[in-house]
Amino acid sequence: MTLLVLGIMIFLGMHLVRVVAPDIRASFIENRGKGAWMGLYALVSLVGLCLIIYGFGQARGETAMLYNPPVFLRHIALLLMLFAFVLLAAGFLPAGRIAAAVKHPQILSIKIWALAHLLANGETSSVLLFGSFLAWAVILRISLKRRERAGETVLPVFKSTQNDMLAILIGLVAYVLFIWKLHDWLIGVAPIVMG
Repeated sequence: MTLLVLGIMIFLGMHLVRVVAPDIRASFIENRGKGAWMGLYALVSLVGLCLIIYGFGQARGETAMLYNPPVFLRHIALLLMLFAFVLLAAGFLPAGRIAAAVKHPQILSIKIWALAHLLANGETSSVLLFGSFLAWAVILRISLKRRERAGETVLPVFKSTQNDMLAILIGLVAYVLFIWKLHDWLIGVAPIVMG
């Protein structure tokens, strides 16, 4: 589980630099430029993500169960994931009513994704992974709220309800594809066991 922990620390640590060490980020950008920062950010994040994927695959099945979720929680997790996909899609599109109402749809999507997976998985590696992402999303949301009050960030402004319809359509298609095959192909676990 060492690689999983290392990957989480690298990936989430890089994503928290602006929150916990904004001066380091600002200094780097001032000295080397925003492009260099974005390159470093992408490279470090990719290394962390690769370690998470490999470490999680290695740790799965080898870690102790902290709790055994009842079957009904898995059904709730499946339902929650539909909302997570729609919110994720809404975050990439010009703002509709969904994005304008929730303010940060991608962060809310990550919170729901992490919570849903905590409801459905009780082994140590899953709790560590999804609990870390849930904590990160909460910290990030608090930070964004402070930056909004300071005028450092702008909230999404409603553009069109067509963007909501598109977010729902994209989210629903992605959800169905993940339930049908993609989760099994990418993660190695089928969210719904047929037969």
